Amino acid sequence: MAANKAPMAANKAMTATREEVHVRIQSSADIVTARQEGRALASRAGFSSSNLTVIATAISEIARNIVEYAKEGQVTITLISDGQKRGVEVVAADQGPGIADIATVMRDGYSTGRGMGIGLPGARRLMDEFEIASEIGKGTTVRMRKWTI
Repeated sequence: MAANKAPMAANKAMTATREEVHVRIQSSADIVTARQEGRALASRAGFSSSNLTVIATAISEIARNIVEYAKEGQVTITLISDGQKRGVEVVAADQGPGIADIATVMRDGYSTGRGMGIGLPGARRLMDEFEIASEIGKGTTVRMRKWTI
């Protein structure tokens, strides 16, 4: 099951550069690290200052969900290109409890925890492309992309 802002087509022309960062997520300090690393890598792609903040915020939201619901996981940030477009791809993956109803958790205001229910829907709005896949008992993967052009 997936909730898309813009579908991510399987595009053979899309490439990941060698510039990639992996951050293990287990604590609030790791969220800060992922945010900083993502911002630094996205800066090399040529994003504006305001878009660097947008990307860092989206990373924070999905990494916070890992800490709260799965306890640990990983965020991978990769520079990508597609023809003339350059961008950043963020993949957050965990092996937590999974999400039973993705459509419900993607609604603004819905939360099973202490939050305000704006994390995943907010991250979706901040990025150009967004996908989420989850399986009960196996975990959740969120894939987001932001393009400079």
